Amino acid sequence: MTALARKNNYGRARLGLAISRKNVKKAVERNRIRRAIRESFRQHLDLLRDLDIVILGRRGIDQKNNSELRAALEMHWKKLGRCKKS
Repeated sequence: MTALARKNNYGRARLGLAISRKNVKKAVERNRIRRAIRESFRQHLDLLRDLDIVILGRRGIDQKNNSELRAALEMHWKKLGRCKKS
C-alpha cells in the first residue's frame, strides 16, 4: 500500500481510501482492508493531527492478513507523524 499525505488547516486528520476492484477482486476483501485501515487510523489520530491522508491499495494487499496490515499501517503512521510537512 502507499500512503500520501498533505497538511490541512482543519485541525484534525482526515482519511481517504482507494482500494480498487482492479487490485482486490472480492468485495469482502476490499471491505476487510478498509475496516482494518479505518480502525488503525482511529487509534493513531493524535499522532496524525492536521493531515489529509490517502491510502492507495496496491496489488497483493488482499494476500496480507490483518496483523500484517496493522504492522504496515503502524509504520506508515509513524513515518507520517514524524514529517508533518506539506
